[in-house]
Amino acid sequence: LSCISWSSKGVPNGGMAQFQEEMRQQLETSMHAELEKLLDTATGVDKEVSKKDFDGFKKLFHRFLQVEGPSVDWPKIHRPPEDSIQPYDKIAALPLPDSLADSLNKLVVVKLNGGLGTSMGCKGPKSLISVRNENTFLDLTVQQIEHLNKKYNTDVPLVLMNSFNTDEDTKKILQKYTHHRVKIHTFNQSRYPRINKESLLPVATDIGMTGENADVWYPPGHGDIYASFYNSGLLDQLITEGKEYIFVSNIDNLGATVDLNILHHLVSQPNGKRCEFIMEVTDKTRADVKGGTLIQYDNKLRLLEIAQVPKAHVDEFKSVTKFKIFNTNNLWISLGAIKRLQEQNAMDMEIIVNPKTLDGGQNVIQLETAVGAAIKSFDNALGINVPRSRFLPVKTVSDLLLVMSNLYSLEAGSLTMSQKREFPTTPHVKLGSSFTKVQEYQTRFESIPDMLELDHLTVSGDVTFGKQVSLKGTVIIIANHGDRIDIPAGTILENKIVSGNLRILDH
Repeated sequence: LSCISWSSKGVPNGGMAQFQEEMRQQLETSMHAELEKLLDTATGVDKEVSKKDFDGFKKLFHRFLQVEGPSVDWPKIHRPPEDSIQPYDKIAALPLPDSLADSLNKLVVVKLNGGLGTSMGCKGPKSLISVRNENTFLDLTVQQIEHLNKKYNTDVPLVLMNSFNTDEDTKKILQKYTHHRVKIHTFNQSRYPRINKESLLPVATDIGMTGENADVWYPPGHGDIYASFYNSGLLDQLITEGKEYIFVSNIDNLGATVDLNILHHLVSQPNGKRCEFIMEVTDKTRADVKGGTLIQYDNKLRLLEIAQVPKAHVDEFKSVTKFKIFNTNNLWISLGAIKRLQEQNAMDMEIIVNPKTLDGGQNVIQLETAVGAAIKSFDNALGINVPRSRFLPVKTVSDLLLVMSNLYSLEAGSLTMSQKREFPTTPHVKLGSSFTKVQEYQTRFESIPDMLELDHLTVSGDVTFGKQVSLKGTVIIIANHGDRIDIPAGTILENKIVSGNLRILDH
């Protein structure tokens, strides 16, 4: 067991396995008793929801206790067969039918909306951060789907998977889309108890989420989508409405728009060979070495994450030559297959053990799963190697600078690389700690610089940018501690290193 040091003192030879099994059963019994105590503090609807959540948590905890050592046997890992990862160009070369509306009416767009904007210094849901022309991630998503529905006269709904952290704020905002041509549904991820690392029992003392209990609950990763979607009743409702596939992606990936070529490929397969799961992958660069990759394992396509790799093979996993692609987390999944696998209890996802330290210094673990890890449970799963433009995540303020710049043009909620840029790759941007929070970042740019000819930008220290600055080639700006650099309005910096102290005084 990963978190327990088994002591074999006094255990007779050959009795170790039995001793471990007894320990597991003891831990599981104690966990179930603690969960019952927590449920006793709940009432009404809260109790019903928590009971469903705890049922899922018990299954996860049971599997966690069974796992010993890494979840993959390294010699059994093989490269996926050629035909299991199709190049996007091959799929895009097939002619699209006149009746695209028929395919679109079978589709539901699902956005993973459980995350907060804390890493960018914002309170509330990350999806409500402005990313382009005052539009938030959520605004852009709604615009994209509304454009599709108007253009093809279809009814593609948007579903948001919220967490208990984002649900209330998101629902308030949704009122502003009442008159848009998009039906919007929401459902909530489960709420699981964080586990004391030493005792392997819940830290929570009651079902509440305030005071002492503010940080003892967590949403268990996006792999929870299958159970939560099913439990919410929304899955059945959409199937009844004639929907067949969901397109799932992270709401902060601005490249994850509905792709008509992939959708057509899905719905045009003969019934017996119908693909139940497509994972969009793209070529690795040095920046993506930690991303999950597709492998062939026990004759099935499987997602391999860095957390599952034995320490001795981590460098091999990060190699761009052996594992050439990584998972974008843009997934196309059959609704009927999700329902079948949920009802058969056959959804198999590896457990991610995520260690955390609470504000009071207590060490806890949270058990999570990843949505893409279920690929091996679905029939006829496929990878599609898509262009890099389908993966445009905004995780940091450096990413935000790129998408706000003239590198991209915005049309109907979709960002596309400007045709004026000579290279299809995005510049490498590293903004220092003075830019970490969105509010600080906004005060440091009077306007976003022209970056069409930029390759690399590093900014460190107390630096501000005037209006209409142009950055080209490699630009490095470093203000040492105690110094400040103001880049004057209209400056053109091309292959320059700027350091020291440069104050532009007001006249």
